[in-house]
Amino acid sequence: MFAVPENSVVLPENSALLHPVRVALAWAADRDRWKRLLRYDPEERFSALVDKTDDQEIWLMSWLPGQTASLHDHATTSGAFTVVSGLLTEVVTTRIQVVHSLHAGQSRVWGPGYVHQVRNDGVDPAVSIHVYRHGTRAMTPYRFDPVNGPVR
Repeated sequence: MFAVPENSVVLPENSALLHPVRVALAWAADRDRWKRLLRYDPEERFSALVDKTDDQEIWLMSWLPGQTASLHDHATTSGAFTVVSGLLTEVVTTRIQVVHSLHAGQSRVWGPGYVHQVRNDGVDPAVSIHVYRHGTRAMTPYRFDPVNGPVR
């Protein structure tokens, strides 16, 4: 049998120590924490800051069909995003472009210098949760050159 000493202290979970996908999945599952912020903007992808600590920012995003985040990186920030509902397409760009179709519950991770584009190619609205670590959600724009890959 396992005995816990009487003087044991259970520390609260520190989300900054968790992998950003685990954080995104936990936020995605707890809709009560962000559902009041959810909006759909017919002109552009909607985003709202849900939570901010010294270590990370949590953002809610909604995507109507056809809405996109142009080709970009997040400078020195690392993080992850999880699709809550709908379908999102991520195009990862190096010298080639790799396309990932993401359904509800699926996640992607990025680090510094990771160049990608996210868009809603589906017929229904999509919702996603994004975790940004070690910085903000700054975006550096790129264009894709078929010979040289991503170009600022």
